Amino acid sequence: MSHSQRRECEFHLLRYVPDPVRNEFVHIGVILREQGGQEGPGGRAPARVEFTRDWRRVRCIDPDADTALLEAMESELRMRFEIDPEGSLMRLLRESLSLSVQMTEAKAYLAESLPAGVEELMRLYVDPPPREKVPKLSGRAAIQARMRSEFEHAGVWDLLRKKIAAAEYTRPGDPLKIDAGYRPNGIIRMFHAVSLEPGVEMAKVLAFSAAGLRAGVARVDKAELELTAIIEPARQVGASDEEPERLEMYRFGVETMEEHRIRVLTTSDLGRVAETARRELRI
Repeated sequence: MSHSQRRECEFHLLRYVPDPVRNEFVHIGVILREQGGQEGPGGRAPARVEFTRDWRRVRCIDPDADTALLEAMESELRMRFEIDPEGSLMRLLRESLSLSVQMTEAKAYLAESLPAGVEELMRLYVDPPPREKVPKLSGRAAIQARMRSEFEHAGVWDLLRKKIAAAEYTRPGDPLKIDAGYRPNGIIRMFHAVSLEPGVEMAKVLAFSAAGLRAGVARVDKAELELTAIIEPARQVGASDEEPERLEMYRFGVETMEEHRIRVLTTSDLGRVAETARRELRI
C-alpha cells in the first residue's frame, strides 16, 4: 500500500512507571486514532486502545503490580472512547489514570488500517521482541491467558466481571477472587482457572469455597450460580497411563470439584464457552 493510501493517524504509548523518582518504565499499551476529523460510524473519529496481554515485564520492575487494575483500566478506556472519542478519553488519561501509568506525547503515524497499525505499534513498542528470552507461561497464568484470549475473540471480555471477590458472597476476609463471570438471566456464570500441574491444592480450595459461594449468590444476587473450573487437558500435565500417579492426582482433582457441583472444563472447551457468552450477552 502506498503512503497516499494510508490513513493519517497519531498514537500515544502508555507506560507503567512504579517509581517516578527512579523513572524506570515499561510500555504497556497503545492508543491509535485518526487525524484530520475523519469520522467513523455515528460521526465518531475511529480510534483503538490496546494493552499488553503479557504482564511479566511489568512484574520484573514491580512484583506487587496490580495487573487486574491495569486490565480494568483498558476496558474503561475502550468504553469511554466509544462514548466520547474526542473528549472523555483525553480527560480520563489526564485526570483519572493511576499515577503509575503515564501517556507519551502524540506522534504521527501512517496506518494501513487501525487494527494493522495497532498490531505493528504493539510489536514495535510494547510486546517483547522475539530475541528476548521470556519464560513461557505455565500453570494458572497460562489458563488465565487462554481464557482472556478466547473471550476477547468472542468480543465479550470487556463485558465480564473480573476478579470477583468471594468475600462479597461468603464472609469478610475470604481471599479468593474468581477470575471472571457474567449474568445472562437468572443465573450467574463464574469461571476460574485451576491448574492441576503443581498438584490438587487449587482444586481443593475451590471445592471448599463452592457451597459458600453458591449460597451467597442466592442470598445477595437472588440468582443461581454456575461455577466452572477451567483446567489443563490431562496430557498437558503429563497425566497418562504411562504416569499413573499423575493421572490419579489429575482425576482426584477433577472428581473433588465435581463432587462439589463445580463444572469442570479444559482449555480446549473455552472456544465453546466464549461463544455461549457471546450469544447470551447478545453481541
